[in-house]
Amino acid sequence: MTSTGAPLTLVTGVSGFVGSAVARALASRGARLRGQVRATSPRGNLNDFPGELVEADLRDADAVARAMSGVRHLFHVAADYRLWAPDPEEIVRNNLAMTCVVMDAALTAGVERVVYTSSVATLKPRDDGPANETRAATPEQAVGAYKRSKVVAERLVETMVAARGLPAVIVQPSTPIGPRDVKPTPTGRIIVEAANGKMPAFVDSGLNLVHVDDVAAGHLAALDKGRVGERYILGGQDVMLGDMLAEIAAIVGRKPPTIRIPRAPLFPLAWANEQLRKVIGGDPFLTVDSLKMARHRMFFSSAKAETELGYRARPHREALVDAIAWFRDAGMIR
Repeated sequence: MTSTGAPLTLVTGVSGFVGSAVARALASRGARLRGQVRATSPRGNLNDFPGELVEADLRDADAVARAMSGVRHLFHVAADYRLWAPDPEEIVRNNLAMTCVVMDAALTAGVERVVYTSSVATLKPRDDGPANETRAATPEQAVGAYKRSKVVAERLVETMVAARGLPAVIVQPSTPIGPRDVKPTPTGRIIVEAANGKMPAFVDSGLNLVHVDDVAAGHLAALDKGRVGERYILGGQDVMLGDMLAEIAAIVGRKPPTIRIPRAPLFPLAWANEQLRKVIGGDPFLTVDSLKMARHRMFFSSAKAETELGYRARPHREALVDAIAWFRDAGMIR
């Protein structure tokens, strides 16, 4: 039930995977919601949206100013989340421009509190254990256009906090998985391909898996308890890729892949895949940047969020089970 006296809260990217989860979490505690979508945004996650929807391109200052009118709390979740594009710099331009326009509008509108959704992509991984918020990466250290875009956008937010008093808290989700991944995300694609038996081999890599609804709860905790200008990792459990694929196989009743292959021979295949997609369209499943990223184990610690925000994450297997059940219902897993 929405409270008529509640402050108006704007969620950008509300049709997306994380944005829709944040909106549902806000609605469950009675927030008065306004959701931003693009004219071309898929509406699958918005069938029962409990609030007002506004169409706005987040690079359009006038449209964003109208969407920001009367808003007291802002969750800027929207992002150009692609690990590959025919013009990689388009990803950087989009994420930087959107962040700049939205944060400028928030300052002009006098928004009282901002939660900015960044990513662990802005951090340097460690090879000897999980990384934390102290390992901020420079744009030059980021692998690929998406990670670079998140670094420059995060640094912009930090600059606006320090120089202009932007009341923003930064959250850094690790690798969200779970239901309603409509696109799906790059990790969602891995789950679908593995569940359909189309990943017979894997590289030696690791990632941090977290249920998307726990990430959403972490956003609300950042609104309530986060310190302005601080960064908080919202992660779950560190998992080797081979172990993740074995768990998926067990859940769907398939044999797990057992072939571990080196990354080096895959680079020519990834390059060729990218060139093909430039001609025929669509997103390549294997990319040069994803292979470069796989060199590191993307393990992260959520200790700061747990201590300061009271953040908690359920076991990652529950997230895998929920994701697979949703993909099955959506017809993506046979």
